[in-house]
Amino acid sequence: MTVWVIAAFAVYMLGMMIIGISSAKKNKNADDYFIGGRNLGGWVAALSAQASDMSGWLLMGLPGCVYAYGTNQAWIAIGLFIGTVLNWLFISGRLRRYTIKAGNAMTIPEYLSNRFKDEKHILMAISAIVIVVFFLVYTASAFSAGGKLFDGLTSLDYHQALTLGAIVILAYTFLGGFLAVCKTDFIQGMLMLVAILTVPIIAVMLMGAGNIIPNLVDSDLGVDANIFLNIMYENGEPISIKSIASQLAWGLGYCGMPHILVRFMAVKDEKELSKSKKIGIVWVLLSLSVACVIGVIGRAYLFPTILSTENGTHENVFIEMIKKVFMEDTNLPFIGGLFLCGVLAAIMSTADSQLLVSSSSVAKDLFKGVFFKNLTEKQMLIISRVTVIVVAIIAYIIAWNPNSSIMLLVSDAWAGLGSAFGPTILLSLYWKKINIPGAVAGMVSGGLTVIIWDYIKFIEMNGEMVTLGTYTGIYSLLVGFFLSLALIVIVSLVTPKVSDEIIQEFEDVKNGNL
Repeated sequence: MTVWVIAAFAVYMLGMMIIGISSAKKNKNADDYFIGGRNLGGWVAALSAQASDMSGWLLMGLPGCVYAYGTNQAWIAIGLFIGTVLNWLFISGRLRRYTIKAGNAMTIPEYLSNRFKDEKHILMAISAIVIVVFFLVYTASAFSAGGKLFDGLTSLDYHQALTLGAIVILAYTFLGGFLAVCKTDFIQGMLMLVAILTVPIIAVMLMGAGNIIPNLVDSDLGVDANIFLNIMYENGEPISIKSIASQLAWGLGYCGMPHILVRFMAVKDEKELSKSKKIGIVWVLLSLSVACVIGVIGRAYLFPTILSTENGTHENVFIEMIKKVFMEDTNLPFIGGLFLCGVLAAIMSTADSQLLVSSSSVAKDLFKGVFFKNLTEKQMLIISRVTVIVVAIIAYIIAWNPNSSIMLLVSDAWAGLGSAFGPTILLSLYWKKINIPGAVAGMVSGGLTVIIWDYIKFIEMNGEMVTLGTYTGIYSLLVGFFLSLALIVIVSLVTPKVSDEIIQEFEDVKNGNL
């Protein structure tokens, strides 16, 4: 990597560190550290929510899948766009109001505990554990993406690169808390969007639009180019309803993502939230659409180089495009370095959010909420920062394998969080009969379904033991979400009804009486 590229990275990472240090001075209490005092503006809230959502998956995992398997992978993007729109329209406003009404809750576990008047804090403990378990995997995916980025650009090997990326993310999250994370996410969200819109346009100009199809044909697609570009075909055959449903099911996860939901809770007022909805939806539409285009353009532009799925290099398609555009075809390495910072931004914007949500779950929800109710604000901040370090170390260990798939790690974590929290959050906002036993049944069944479906091999297929996910080809989120939803309804109806106080609070939120 040239001196200019190193300089671009150094300027970018120094800027993130400065934001962390300056934000640390504004953290007067746990409320500031965990949720920024509910004072986010519309632009910051929108870009922070979407940048923390998309991660390195947007610029590495999704383009890599389209590059390797064709445009049929775009059904995931369609599902995510639908999920984003529904999340902003139906979850954001009511969740913000309900968390204020429910004891000014600062975290999702605290909201659930307050919402159901759970004096034993069962919901708080379960939800905090779910967050930590699945965010370990999610944070590992971001660390892995960072390692692959630095590995592909420097003389560092994967493990050294992994260490460098983890240290930078850890530093500003540890220091600055929620405000630092949101401010850096805003900058990173803008940088991601500029990078993802600019690079494929320049690549087409350099390659020539007329060479896209010929290059695709020559790049050993394994199928006809028209089939590769047809969203209705998969592996040369008409795509199945099962495959479409599994990919669209990604959208179900949105209403169960704590690192996204906490942004809704932190917006300053309804006017700013309305602004956030429009900004967030447009940002996602542009970024998801172009991410899929990058997979196609990258396959043609990088030819005769063909990236392999065997060692995961197909997930580096966007990185390789930037290198070729700015370091080979135009000789603008500093500009290329800035665009590569867009990939780093996608990685960092998610990892920092997950570390922060994990730390708040442990410090505020487990330690103070369940075990040590007399903890002071200062003690909570100390515990939260220690948790950031511990979670980062464990995620770092999970990401140690250089062949780990970013897409697979994100897929598993997304399914776990979406299945455990999605139905519970949705019904807590829109169904007044949901009670504590129902919520517990929903969270436990959703989380366990994903673990069993994706990790436990107990079915024989072609002479080897495989998981239910591999055997059926059905995404675990599709199964876990609806099983959780069904159990919440059934258990809530056969167990004691909720109190009049809870019903009244529900009606107040519904009618906007805060």
